[in-house]
Amino acid sequence: MKILLAVDGSSYTKRMLAYLSTHEEMFGTQHDYHALFVPLMMPPRVVNMVGSELVNDSYQQAADKVFAPVTKFMARHKINLKTQFKPGSPGKLIAKVAEDGKFDLLVMGSHGDGALMGLVMGSVASTVLAKCSVPVLIIR
Repeated sequence: MKILLAVDGSSYTKRMLAYLSTHEEMFGTQHDYHALFVPLMMPPRVVNMVGSELVNDSYQQAADKVFAPVTKFMARHKINLKTQFKPGSPGKLIAKVAEDGKFDLLVMGSHGDGALMGLVMGSVASTVLAKCSVPVLIIR
């Protein structure tokens, strides 16, 4: 099974990993795991002010911080993990990557680090559910 893990570094990402590790049908070396982190895209005005190189470095640092515990966890269980990050609108982009990548399952936490954005723009999980045709497992 090809499984996409939507990660953001929150405690809900850790809960998602803990859940997976206790469910053999979804956790093991027989599956193909990919982790996706979607940082919010910086406004063009900010990019113009500070420069695209600095913004790209910022995205990379954030991704490294988010992926470090996830890759460590998977390595401890001898599971290979491919990682990618794409700045953008998290809900829409997670759904798009899941569909375009022909994933069998998308696993994500029910909440993330974007609480304020959730109040303003709506829940990432709700957006993913509305836009994604891939089966989604949301871990509370």
